[in-house]
Amino acid sequence: MFRRKHSQNHQENGLAEQEAKVSEFRAALGPLSGRSLKYCTDACLRRYLIARNWNVDKAKKMLEETLKWRATYKPEEIRWHEVAHEGETGKVSRADFHDRSGRTVLIMRPGMQNTTCAEDNIRHLVYLIENGILNLSEGQEQMSWLIDFTGWGLSVKVPIKTARECINILQNHYPERLAVAFLYNPPRIFEAFWKIVKYFLDPMTFQKVKFVYPNKEDSMELMKSFFDVDNLPREFGGKASLKYDHDEFSRLMAQDDGKTAKFWGLDEKPSHIANGHSPAQVAPEPTPLAPPAS
Repeated sequence: MFRRKHSQNHQENGLAEQEAKVSEFRAALGPLSGRSLKYCTDACLRRYLIARNWNVDKAKKMLEETLKWRATYKPEEIRWHEVAHEGETGKVSRADFHDRSGRTVLIMRPGMQNTTCAEDNIRHLVYLIENGILNLSEGQEQMSWLIDFTGWGLSVKVPIKTARECINILQNHYPERLAVAFLYNPPRIFEAFWKIVKYFLDPMTFQKVKFVYPNKEDSMELMKSFFDVDNLPREFGGKASLKYDHDEFSRLMAQDDGKTAKFWGLDEKPSHIANGHSPAQVAPEPTPLAPPAS
């Protein structure tokens, strides 16, 4: 009984210390306005503190760099019709299910690479990260990634420079947004690529990368601890089917663009879906599930 009470008190003291750090961080940032104020929620500050081991000065520097990046890159202003051509093969998409913890799931299929423009590839990924955050369950801050290597080879691999830029954006501007990334059944040829890419990962991100092989029961059990096998596509050892319909996905993204515009207070006009087919209207949307990209 004493141990349980001691543990509870210790936990409460820890939470109080964290809240004090958040308050200290906010005071150090000084006055904020506009999108910066909307972005810097307490949950946002907490994630930056975690990424910098609760060091306020380091977290402040990191967040200020993100605010500069967001002011120039403007990820909240990217719209689906601008990047839809990148998604025609479904190389990156948001799954229609969440993991066991209610996290948004992004499915990546590098073997479906269909373009060569590094800048457009990165904008497409940034758009879907922002969209994944938009669709987080209430109270959830992180997302899970499933990466299927079917069809992957040296002829379709992402250039090292592009991979490094994507990793830098994820680590530096979306800290603690990734819960886990499952690399499912990567071919042996991927090892050479991984040996280079892994050095771009910080230790915290590196620990979140999990290799899963269908013939290794322990890795499959780890994956199933995160996902219900009835939701998990067969391509990842589950029972569900994975079908990507670009037109349908485009309609969903157009609807979510309406949510994003509403959250950020942006004037939004109906836009055309650049998928080579028919245009789609941005529909009026309900309140977002969670604050986007904070």
